[in-house]
Amino acid sequence: MALVIPTNTASLDAQKTLTRNTASLNKSFARLSSGFRINTAADDAAGLAISESMKAQIRSYTIAERNANEAISMTQTAEAALGSMHDILGRMRELAIQSSNGSMTATDRGYLDTEFTALKEEMGRIQGSSKFNGKLLVSTAGESITFQVGLDNTASDQITLTFGGLSLTTLLAASTNVAGATSGSALGSIGRIDQAIGIISTERAKYGAAMNRLDVTTSSIQTMRVNLSAANSRIRDVDVAEETSQMARNQVLSQAGVSVLSQANQLPQMAMQLLQG
Repeated sequence: MALVIPTNTASLDAQKTLTRNTASLNKSFARLSSGFRINTAADDAAGLAISESMKAQIRSYTIAERNANEAISMTQTAEAALGSMHDILGRMRELAIQSSNGSMTATDRGYLDTEFTALKEEMGRIQGSSKFNGKLLVSTAGESITFQVGLDNTASDQITLTFGGLSLTTLLAASTNVAGATSGSALGSIGRIDQAIGIISTERAKYGAAMNRLDVTTSSIQTMRVNLSAANSRIRDVDVAEETSQMARNQVLSQAGVSVLSQANQLPQMAMQLLQG
């Protein structure tokens, strides 16, 4: 082997190889410590772009699911309020039936009317106080609320529900009381109470259908998010077994490179010894 003093090419080659192996080893360390195959654009520019797009969609689906769950909570709250109103109307009908009995006196009907009137007032209170995040749910005035349950600004990405619009005030005001000298006023209240019960039943059915639809929507969103997460994992996450094997190989090569470099650096000294000898 020729001994060249000015340029130690063997050392330069050993340094280049050691630098490359060390860089590969550091990359393996970064991948295993982070759990990602792609940590920078230099690792895989196209893969990083696809992965970041998927991550944005995954986060968006998480918010969309939260919106759908909020819609479910809102409809459940409205349906619960309507359930209480159903119970009240049922009791009001009982009082009307009881008051319409011919054996009742005007005084007896007056006692029943006290509860009847209180129940009507409670119906009004529920309508005016049942809210979700400040929005009235079962009031006389109706309000349409749109929930964003998709990723884009299209009709298929939104669900609109109408809350309120219950025309009960006039209907119940007409059933003034169940008092009186005869059973006539009580009998007149029964039909109007039945109409109110029908209105409430229709609203509860509407909210029940909305909750079932939102349950399906939530399940669909969850499926999309899981599938996107799995796809993103295949693109970005590191194969631990493969990377561990690669790391072990790079460690051996780096250690060998250090030894070779040390020996290559001794070649000029050997040339100097010949000159001195």
